[in-house]
Amino acid sequence: QVQLVESGGGLVQPGSSLRLSCVHSGFTVEHYAIAWFRQAPGKEREGVSLISISDGSTYYKDFAKGRFTISRDNAQSTVYLQMNSLSPQDPAVYYCGADIRHTLVLSESEYVHWGQGTQVTVSS
Repeated sequence: QVQLVESGGGLVQPGSSLRLSCVHSGFTVEHYAIAWFRQAPGKEREGVSLISISDGSTYYKDFAKGRFTISRDNAQSTVYLQMNSLSPQDPAVYYCGADIRHTLVLSESEYVHWGQGTQVTVSS
């Protein structure tokens, strides 16, 4: 049974950093990807970044490039999202999702397993 558990959200000031963690388990396929999505109140869920668990390849949405870094620690079955220079446009519930077909596409329809989400709030 696939499980995804996010942590690391919180309340920070603009310009601060946060590191989110996603512990993933229960996969029966060798090649899969983990992605971070976010959903702000009244908005659709949008992709942020993804990483292949097998080969480490990554992809970022334009707004995340240069500020966010996705990484993995396969020994700990954990994917991280380092978020720097957080702005008032970044608050949302951040979710990690699993793409078990390894499509490496940052589209919500490709992700069938989700965590419960972690809240990120940016406020002065």
